Amino acid sequence: MECINPEELGPLLSSGLGQQIHALAERLFPICRSITGDGVRRTLDILSEHVDLARHEVPTGTQLFDWTVPREWNIRSASIIGPDGQKVVDFADSNLHVVNYSIPFKGTLTLDELRPHIHTLPEQPQLIPYRTAYYTPAWGFCMAHDRLAEMPDGLYRVEIDAELKDGSLTYGEYLHRGETEREFLLSAHICHPSLANDNCSGLALLATLARSLKARKTRCSYRFLFAPGTIGALAWLSRNEERVGLIDHGLVMSCVGDAAAPAYKRSRRGDAFIDRAMAHVLGGRAGAKLIDFSPYGYDERQYCSPGFNLPVGMFQRSVHGTFPEYHTSADNLDFIAPQHLEDSFRILMDVIDIVEGDWTPLNLFPKGEPQLGRRGLYSALGGQKSSGISSMALLWVLNLADGQHSLLAMAERSGLPFRELAAAARLLSDHGLLAEAGKW
Repeated sequence: MECINPEELGPLLSSGLGQQIHALAERLFPICRSITGDGVRRTLDILSEHVDLARHEVPTGTQLFDWTVPREWNIRSASIIGPDGQKVVDFADSNLHVVNYSIPFKGTLTLDELRPHIHTLPEQPQLIPYRTAYYTPAWGFCMAHDRLAEMPDGLYRVEIDAELKDGSLTYGEYLHRGETEREFLLSAHICHPSLANDNCSGLALLATLARSLKARKTRCSYRFLFAPGTIGALAWLSRNEERVGLIDHGLVMSCVGDAAAPAYKRSRRGDAFIDRAMAHVLGGRAGAKLIDFSPYGYDERQYCSPGFNLPVGMFQRSVHGTFPEYHTSADNLDFIAPQHLEDSFRILMDVIDIVEGDWTPLNLFPKGEPQLGRRGLYSALGGQKSSGISSMALLWVLNLADGQHSLLAMAERSGLPFRELAAAARLLSDHGLLAEAGKW
């Protein structure tokens, strides 16, 4: 199988791939999303302009293993009006101002009565925090600590015009069918509101990746899942339990648009093909992090739960929970940049190259080294710079082509790039020196 040629990306690259991903994230940013509700549906409407999503609605009360789909939440407006009649907090200014999934409330409270319902970040006094109350009936507001400190004693009129009703949980998916039914699952959570890196970046990147694969023939099938965190992944797993055995590789992605070096969290298995492929792709990058699995994080926790133990890792740049902008109003569109989004896209394409291009060669002349000069192979290289193949790549492939080493294993052993070894293997195969193991 050949690696993907960047020229095949066509209009995506020629018109500024990173700018396109950022522009899509910018469209998604203002929408108030949650684990249910119309914000998710509006987001899927926008993503559907880029890829043909199948949409699924899972009714309130549906049992999902040990969880139950909650009532659907939608919000229209919310505000705190001070003693002087001026608005202190307005949901229209930022959808982070209201605790996500707040129950409806209307009343007049003293400042002391209101304080327990206000969330701030004293250590980051100018930022609005992001808070949720998905499974506990509660209401609240989030605001800058500096603004709270300015609020005088007196009576405050408080209203949260929200609705909790029997409805459904919504998720979307797109399946790019390959030559086989074996699947690569790519998943991004769709529940966070106006947080650019977590996770408008992941949603925009995933949709762009799906669009780039749409017209390409692949060996593997690629399933793209846009679902609310935790409960959405559980909904998909419960509805597809009989098919999860087809998943050979998987990635959860979030926080893929900021300036930090890329980071990869391994699957629970620790040595799955996706773990090895990501380690190889990130191995030569300064500052890149490889993190062992832990049961804290995003939806890799569900895919890697012991009852499934799927080969699913997580790809990020800044690791969730470790950067000061995380779950605050500072995670805005200025925090992500086109060049970092494009870099994340190319990392994923390099991983897909390995998934698509890995095979196990067999040296047909294993006794001693074949005479490469007699076959014109040294001259065919034209120099490593022009051909992308070094003599060392040829020698490593020939030496390890014992029917036991795949190209990825050769890359791991030699330290050479997978793409270079794959090109060398094609050249040797074209000259009759290699066959695919098991087919000779």
